[in-house]
Amino acid sequence: MTGPVNRRLLLRRRPEGRVTLDDFTFARETIPQPNDGEAVVRVLFLSIDPTNRIWMTDVDQYMPPVAIGDVMRGAAIGIVTDSRSVRYPAGAYVSGLLGWQDYALVSDSGPSSPNVLPATLPVPLSAMLGVCGLTGVTAYFGLLDIGKPKSGDTVVISAAAGAVGSIVGQIALLHGCRTVGIAGGPEKCAWLRELGFHAAIDYKAHGWRDALAEATPNGIDVYFENVGGEIMDAAFERLALRARVVLCGFIANYNSGTRADGNFTPLLMKRARAEGFIISDYRGRWLEAVAALAGWVAAGKIRYRETIVDGLERSVDALNMLFDGTNLGKVVVRVAEPDASAP
Repeated sequence: MTGPVNRRLLLRRRPEGRVTLDDFTFARETIPQPNDGEAVVRVLFLSIDPTNRIWMTDVDQYMPPVAIGDVMRGAAIGIVTDSRSVRYPAGAYVSGLLGWQDYALVSDSGPSSPNVLPATLPVPLSAMLGVCGLTGVTAYFGLLDIGKPKSGDTVVISAAAGAVGSIVGQIALLHGCRTVGIAGGPEKCAWLRELGFHAAIDYKAHGWRDALAEATPNGIDVYFENVGGEIMDAAFERLALRARVVLCGFIANYNSGTRADGNFTPLLMKRARAEGFIISDYRGRWLEAVAALAGWVAAGKIRYRETIVDGLERSVDALNMLFDGTNLGKVVVRVAEPDASAP
């Protein structure tokens, strides 16, 4: 095959435990050609999220698992390079489920059609996958719609230095809450304190449960759950009366394939409410969250960090960063430079 090619990561088998490159076929195919009502998008930035691991597994979930032999599903931002579409003109930036590949063929219609981004953005392009994209919107609706924080509440977040958790904490601070983050390691905890968190609990340190108790003397009014396991149990033991628990994810269980079991007795005794949510449920209100987040970022009220990994071939390495805890903030794979307007 001569000339430019479309590299694609195709799911070869269901991963068992930690994901490896052997779980995929690294295919090289011709770049697709658009028909009427279609466009070709050059993938620029690929969003790496815990849900990628769920999509690889054949379990009951909110979307069908990725089929064996299909390109790995993934949110991304790209630029239209070839178009026979009115909706997607050449040169437009788009955001959607473009997949782990260099080029995606998109259609004017369909439930998975990507969105066209504004010509002028208030943040760098990659941030439209993070603080002003999927993870920021997750933090916004999870905390405000489900957690319903009130000024003076104590809000505790697990995986607080991650892409979602760090934004949750800052939104809680903007709403006058005592904000406590749980993270792994001194660097991540230092980042949380720099953001203004009232306390940062290093779950890798000796006596972290006692530190959590000291940081929540009046209990936990809102708990934003990203991890599961012993961290979730420790937080449940600190719940205040009528607490709200936001179930966003259970990353501790994704590689093992086990259930997120825990001690739910405190939910009963404290008459607490726990509610899960999927961010796609908020598709109709997406712009509401993006506008608020972009405003806070522009005003310097929300700060963010990114861990950018270069190269489509390193997508699996980037995903494993989430489970190893080696990332700080949002993990993004840079597949091509933003000025990649031609094959």
